[in-house]
Amino acid sequence: MEHTSSDDNAIDRRIAQRLRELRAERNWSLDHLAKLSNVSRATLSRLENAAVSPTASVLGKLCVAYGLPMSRLMRMVEEDFVPLVPREAQVVWTDASVGFRRRSVSPPAQALSGEALECELDAGARIIYDASPKAGLEHHLILLEGQLQITVDGRSHDLQPGDCLRYQLFGPSAFVTPAHSAARYILFII
Repeated sequence: MEHTSSDDNAIDRRIAQRLRELRAERNWSLDHLAKLSNVSRATLSRLENAAVSPTASVLGKLCVAYGLPMSRLMRMVEEDFVPLVPREAQVVWTDASVGFRRRSVSPPAQALSGEALECELDAGARIIYDASPKAGLEHHLILLEGQLQITVDGRSHDLQPGDCLRYQLFGPSAFVTPAHSAARYILFII
């Protein structure tokens, strides 16, 4: 079950609180974080006050600045670790601005090193991440439906259903669907 708007607002508020905490833990000013992340001070302020919903791109930039994968940031705002995660309990985060939905199928936990995500990108969607939040992050992506082009460290890969792309992420990456095809995929992060 996907979250209703009140659930989305609750997630946005928890993300905002965690972003404030991360900045405070490092004793960084908004100006300092803006320079590190290449996100405007005004946008950072609105995010930290839950006045706007974060986009995947902006969260990616903040994760690079903080040196942690987006999945870890999302874990910090989700419930505590439990062994069984029923589908109806899996947190879904949506970036409507690009047509991206991310279901945390197997959320990360401090005692476990991996996680699984089920992601959907609408037709004609494009998400660009400027850098890897953590150098060498291992990804295994299996395309279930549709078509998807992934560019990792300057090399593009065109995936068809059933294809698996395995890579370590060191630099920028992009996820693009053609105008005529959406994509649904599973991403394992280790």
